Amino acid sequence: MSVAWYLNRLRRMTPQEVSWRLRDEVTKRRWRGLKGATGRGTPIGTPAFAFPPLDPATLDLDPSAARDVIAAAEKILAGRIRLFERDMAPPRAARDWFTDPDSGRVAPSDAFTFDIDAREPGIVGNLTFTPSRLIHVTLLAAAYSLSGNAAFAELAAEQLRSWWEANPFLTGIHWAAGIECGLRLTAFAWARRLLATWPGVTALFEESSLARDQIYNHQFYLAGLRSYGSSANNHLIAEYLGLYVGGSAFPWFTDSAAWREVGRRGLEQEAQRQVFPDGFGRELASEYHGFTMELLMVAALEGIIAGQPFSADFIGTIARMADAWAASLDVGGRSPRQGDTDDAYTLLLDPPGRVRRAVRLLGEAAALVGAAPWWPASPRDFGAAIFKEIRRRYPSPTPALSRPPRRPNVFPDAGLAFMRDLDKRTDELWCRCDYGPHGYLAIAGHAHADALAIEVRHAGVDILVDPGTYCYLTDPVARRYFRSTIAHNTLEIGGQDSATYGGSFLWLDAPNSQALALDGIDDGPVARWQARHDGYAKKPGEPIHQRGVTLDRVARRIEIADSILGQGKFDVRLAFHLGPAVEAHADGDGVTLAWQGIDGRRYTGRLVLPQALGWQVHRGTADPMLGWYSSAFHEKEPSTSLIGGGSVAAGEILAARLQIDPA
Repeated sequence: MSVAWYLNRLRRMTPQEVSWRLRDEVTKRRWRGLKGATGRGTPIGTPAFAFPPLDPATLDLDPSAARDVIAAAEKILAGRIRLFERDMAPPRAARDWFTDPDSGRVAPSDAFTFDIDAREPGIVGNLTFTPSRLIHVTLLAAAYSLSGNAAFAELAAEQLRSWWEANPFLTGIHWAAGIECGLRLTAFAWARRLLATWPGVTALFEESSLARDQIYNHQFYLAGLRSYGSSANNHLIAEYLGLYVGGSAFPWFTDSAAWREVGRRGLEQEAQRQVFPDGFGRELASEYHGFTMELLMVAALEGIIAGQPFSADFIGTIARMADAWAASLDVGGRSPRQGDTDDAYTLLLDPPGRVRRAVRLLGEAAALVGAAPWWPASPRDFGAAIFKEIRRRYPSPTPALSRPPRRPNVFPDAGLAFMRDLDKRTDELWCRCDYGPHGYLAIAGHAHADALAIEVRHAGVDILVDPGTYCYLTDPVARRYFRSTIAHNTLEIGGQDSATYGGSFLWLDAPNSQALALDGIDDGPVARWQARHDGYAKKPGEPIHQRGVTLDRVARRIEIADSILGQGKFDVRLAFHLGPAVEAHADGDGVTLAWQGIDGRRYTGRLVLPQALGWQVHRGTADPMLGWYSSAFHEKEPSTSLIGGGSVAAGEILAARLQIDPA
């Protein structure tokens, strides 16, 4: 990283955070002598694992879900892991754990972990794609528990031993982040539980000094190093989860009880800190909302198993998150696309896949806190069946929870309004309007400069689309574009973002947004939303962007009106990004659109554009980078972007209209 980045990063830290980070540097220097250490930790008697085996016959499981788990595991046996919406080969040799499948770059595997610049792709490649979190091992173990096929258990054991042997403590890149340790401890615990009937399981875990060393060292790491201050986002929850799960599932050491309690207290605290009262995660990144909810649900499940249920406030937070998640899904069961996502999982018990995962999370939440009557139907998948079985096996009272009697469409803390059809229909018209905070903590690491952006879907298809994330560190130009104001369906003023960009996970300031009107969101034929933000207010003329959106449910029409409050004239660009499945053809004062809904029907429509601006069409261009859509992490494809540029006077209205034709 450049000197400028370090200075900017320092500017966003409090003096207390600087003190914490200096203390961490001292800890890392002290740990240098522990590189590769084994035989650490004071054991409590003979290691044992107290979890009765699961009986597939007792699970409330759809037979097709069981077949899906087994089929996914058979693909792993055949040499293909499905992770991050792509296929890759499972590691077979030590070197494979450190190899970026995209570039072929091999990250350092023998150096002291903290001597490696983990943020430099030229050194470590794109390690997001290595299966080092070992979530595929729990999928193999799940298939074994359902089928009894020893081949699944043997490959799961082989993968665990391979990782343990290739990654001695504090050696190589995979010890660089606490979140990785927390997620691996969760994988260790659930692999052990799901392999309970396999004859080799005690040799793999309880009788293995290699396993004991890794389990101890993962917890030792998390007890000594955690995310602080402006970095204390979902990573910190995962770190506390690792301490709690490790200390609960493997109480084999004199430190276990203390670590378990640290993890529990931290989870209780962060659940309240990182979730708005209205139920949305404060990071305001949709997929991270799902990930954080999953982290908390796995913690709650662990508490039930340990006979140590979490507080009513903690369980209530999960219920609010689940209600917000259920309320945000479109007719196809897809979540919004706000902010960053990297397709992270906490506990992989069913085949991965972003769309299916959205409703799977609801299935698990329903087993844990109960489904509100207005929720969409959730599948009887293996994960949901496990949650139900744990609740049956370890009965404990569920605290009284206050749940919304009908689907909420406005989330005032998160600044989200969902304007859409109120009746259930396959050709649902769905619009997300953003008027919320920029992001979480001082750096808002997973936020985009998307103030007042909208996202529109019809019949489950992206019409006006959020671009997604694409990458984090491997392509700085693309990273900046996908987070930029012009990449979203909103207004850019003066050729700059609505927040000041400081780096891949760093914003140097944040716009303040506020709602001015919210009418008809929950009833009636017409819904209206109006809001403004001050992200450009320090620029010449003190411009304030104001936007109004009107949804006519009967006429199947969305009207968008943008204006600027301030003094003088302003150079602007207004962007409308079409989904990759939408066909577009220029037609007079707008574009004619066509697409096929998830119901299989063909639909058409028309987007009328403000004629005060000069419009250009961009599709997959590199200079400037415009017209791109990312459906999954490190995947991008061309899509059509309509960019209107020009000079507008304060108070001048830029009016656009999206009309959906009758089917």
